[in-house]
Amino acid sequence: MSKTIPVAPDLNLVPTPKLALLVSRFNTDVTHGLRDGALEWLEEHGIRDVDVFDAPGAFELPLMAQALAKTGTYEGVICLGCIIKGDTAHFEFISLGATIGIMQAQLATETPISFGVLTTYTDEQAQARSRKDVHNKGREASAACVETLAFLRNTRS
Repeated sequence: MSKTIPVAPDLNLVPTPKLALLVSRFNTDVTHGLRDGALEWLEEHGIRDVDVFDAPGAFELPLMAQALAKTGTYEGVICLGCIIKGDTAHFEFISLGATIGIMQAQLATETPISFGVLTTYTDEQAQARSRKDVHNKGREASAACVETLAFLRNTRS
């Protein structure tokens, strides 16, 4: 027997969750677009109790997200960042660290921590994914966090 959990756009969580939004200060022209998209999606779904925090960069997101999740104040954390490939291997190390770190933080805290970190080869690719439109990856990160949260609420009740 399968069980259906409502997903966006039909999602209506009661009570509405309190969320944290972590935004990398690296590549702010992109990350602020992601932030705006994330907040717009949350507002469209009636979720207004969101605390926004700056992070130095994508590499710091996992630790900060885990610390926020452990406070018990937030039912979910949305991580937003942007890593653009340069001429060195730095891109690979930061991307891998952020990816694995966010997953580990999510599993360790059993709290939805969504991965809204762009890993692109060019500035143009990053800009395209952070525009004010339905393809904004900040919107997708918000949806992923909230849909996971709905699933966990349903399985824990």
